[in-house]
Amino acid sequence: MHEISAELRNFAERYRAAWCSQDAASVATFFAPDGSLTINGGAPAVGREEISAAARSFMIAFPDLRVIMDRLARAGDRIEFYWTLIGTNTGSGGSGNAVCISGFESWRMGANGLIEESLGSFDAEDYARQISGTR
Repeated sequence: MHEISAELRNFAERYRAAWCSQDAASVATFFAPDGSLTINGGAPAVGREEISAAARSFMIAFPDLRVIMDRLARAGDRIEFYWTLIGTNTGSGGSGNAVCISGFESWRMGANGLIEESLGSFDAEDYARQISGTR
């Protein structure tokens, strides 16, 4: 198993911080210009504008959004970024309920050191239960 380099660990920490910044465009800068982000097998957000929109939707829903990097691992030629999202759904039309979910992204990195493809996953049913307050 290959070690995770300090450079890659730093990249992941800066990516985590971008998610906490309330600046959706800063999240997109970690992706190649034609990179993609797919969440729970949905339609991919392709390109920085669409990736910014996907990040913005979480930032709007959770004005106090915090992302914690749980761990970083190699899986073949991909990097797995494990995270925990914590926030209160107080954005426009929000439920006011606190949410704490964990998930991960599987990254295919490009030669330029940016994410070419991210396949993200989290428990959508648990997320919906927490949003609605029906634990």
